[in-house]
Amino acid sequence: MPETKGPNDSITREKLVDLLNEDLEREYQAIIAYVTYSQVLKGAQYMNIANELQVHATEELNHALKISYWVDLLGGMPAVVPKGVKTSDKAEDMLRFDLDSEKETIRNYRRRVKQADELNEFALSEDLREILRDEQDHLNALATALGIDTPDPGIADA
Repeated sequence: MPETKGPNDSITREKLVDLLNEDLEREYQAIIAYVTYSQVLKGAQYMNIANELQVHATEELNHALKISYWVDLLGGMPAVVPKGVKTSDKAEDMLRFDLDSEKETIRNYRRRVKQADELNEFALSEDLREILRDEQDHLNALATALGIDTPDPGIADA
């Protein structure tokens, strides 16, 4: 029976690769969502955010490339399947789906920075911090488009 790790146990390189692949699946999900949402959002009130989502799609592609690089460098095979993308015929629903996805992504990358540091993979943690900056900007833009305060996503459980 495999040993399970608790939140205070050390991360292994293999586990980090698995977690980075989950992050990569979320990046693919975000690319698809942003491409789709940017094209189907309708209404004058959504034109600015639709244009912004196109920019986000490109940023998410860059994130996917960085994460793929690290998965390979750490000895893994990069994931090839995205997590599921939610759609709706309501613009506000789609923006809320994106907001929720960004919160999850930020929580996970915050945890991943700590895990990379624990393994002394400081260059990886610096790349993750750069990605986090973009993800936070995405969260802010989505919250602004929804007319709400930017939520604090917290940090993922180990």
